[in-house]
Amino acid sequence: MWKTLFLWVGGAFLLLQAIQVEIPQPPAKIDPNNEIKAPKEIMTMLKTSCYDCHSYETKMPWYGHISPISLEVKSHIKEGREAVNFQEWGTYDEKKRQKIYKGITKTINFRMPMPMYLLIHEEAKLTKAQRDTIKAWAKSHMKEEDL
Repeated sequence: MWKTLFLWVGGAFLLLQAIQVEIPQPPAKIDPNNEIKAPKEIMTMLKTSCYDCHSYETKMPWYGHISPISLEVKSHIKEGREAVNFQEWGTYDEKKRQKIYKGITKTINFRMPMPMYLLIHEEAKLTKAQRDTIKAWAKSHMKEEDL
């Protein structure tokens, strides 16, 4: 009985490995001029807490290649890059940038970085002061009608 159960569970696990979420691959050459320009303090916080999902500089952990965990990890990265890729900032029009600034002011206090991500990446945790700094920076770039 246990042997049969083990074989079924093992087989299901192996079949799950065939299911993968594809994340957008970086272009062959990334134009550094397209990367977001922000004060050094903001860039440090963005790179520490945001770039894994919102840039091409993803540091994929070993478990990010093993289903079913990889499905969740790669989906978050794919969605994050679709929402904003800080290395593609220079390609965004002003309307998209304004939408992102507004999104930052709304999500930085509650949803970003994602709580699930912070369980494993403690270094990405932002203090209240850091969140306030990022929020103030984003607000400083918002147009009057978006405030």
